[in-house]
Amino acid sequence: MIPYLELPQLALPFGQKIDVFGVLSTIGVGVGAVLAARAARRYGPGDDEPLRGVVTWAVMFGLYGGHLLHLFGYHPELLTAKDPFLVLRFWDGLSSMGGVLGALVGIFVYFRRIKTPVGPYLDALALGTAPGWAIARVGCFLVHDHPGVKTDFFLAVNFPGGPRHDLGLYDVFVLLALTLVLYVAARFKPRQGRLMGLLAVIYSACRFGLDFLRASDMSFVDRRYAGLTPAQYIVVGLFAVGVWLLTRPAPEVQRSEVVVSKDPEAAPART
Repeated sequence: MIPYLELPQLALPFGQKIDVFGVLSTIGVGVGAVLAARAARRYGPGDDEPLRGVVTWAVMFGLYGGHLLHLFGYHPELLTAKDPFLVLRFWDGLSSMGGVLGALVGIFVYFRRIKTPVGPYLDALALGTAPGWAIARVGCFLVHDHPGVKTDFFLAVNFPGGPRHDLGLYDVFVLLALTLVLYVAARFKPRQGRLMGLLAVIYSACRFGLDFLRASDMSFVDRRYAGLTPAQYIVVGLFAVGVWLLTRPAPEVQRSEVVVSKDPEAAPART
């Protein structure tokens, strides 16, 4: 059985605090950005310049996306007239799934802004996202904000009141395994978008199943809608996108056109 560890919060100006999840999420974003840029240079498309500029956009959209899903999806009971500024305090309650969705929006907005297609960079982003997300999930495990049902499973965490599944820990295992799968697959140079498709399909299937283990007998638990968590509805959509990426035809390569010169001695010119 794994002991229940509690780490102290870090003090911020004006009496605010941030826990280890916020610190590890920041580290995860940094590591993910570095690995994605490296993957773009090594596996394609060769140029990592757009991925250097997209980090700020992904972080900003990701933070607010994570905070908004935490409030409006998981814990709408926190929205009261007594604290109207809670919506603006993006560090005060985050959902990793909301952070991923927000980051995706930020990535697409940025690529559209610089008028660059995002498709060639999807696989590089997948190779950075999986390990970066795993680091952030270590933060989830250390703050124990995803408690599961009571169990005697050997990987159970000894929560106050008895051992339980810790879904943050299980997500770490899933994402580390996915990181290994993606980097092995990358060596075989799959078609464009296949690595992102693998990430979306495998993670979505695992997350959908694991969320059935979430606790429902504690005082502060995730909201359910028709028996499902907000993340379960979201991963259904992500799974569909992943299937589309895995099954869509390969992007067409524009063929060069041969221009025939009227001079019989001149070689054909290609444009």
